[in-house]
Amino acid sequence: MLYSKSSEYAIQAMIYLAVYQKDTRIMVHKIASEYDIPLYFLAKIVQTLSKHHLIRSFRGRNGGIKLNKPANDIRVIDIVYAVDGPPPEKEMCVIGLDECSDSVACPLHNNWKIIKENIRVLLGHENLENLANEVIRKREALRLQA
Repeated sequence: MLYSKSSEYAIQAMIYLAVYQKDTRIMVHKIASEYDIPLYFLAKIVQTLSKHHLIRSFRGRNGGIKLNKPANDIRVIDIVYAVDGPPPEKEMCVIGLDECSDSVACPLHNNWKIIKENIRVLLGHENLENLANEVIRKREALRLQA
């Protein structure tokens, strides 16, 4: 269960909000510029995140977006499922051979099944606040190295 580029951008945008929000709204174009995401692509992702109640968007002169709930209440898997949807009932084979299941296994099925479950668990336990704190620590470490 790897996720799409759309989910990657959604996670980046949500981390940005968690790091910089502080009771203010952030403009979508600022996030797009910071992470080099095509603005119209990010705008569509923001609509999806808003529809799933992960963020709130505001129009007008003082518009922008902000998290809809505390960052520690938003798990990464919530973002991925909002953008990509839940995993399909019939999973495709990791090496492209039709359907892959316990009863109709591909050559990598047993190992890939464990990897997918580990990814699912990781994304289910990791919350946005932890990711934001790690980004802040990383930026501080990079600043000290410079």
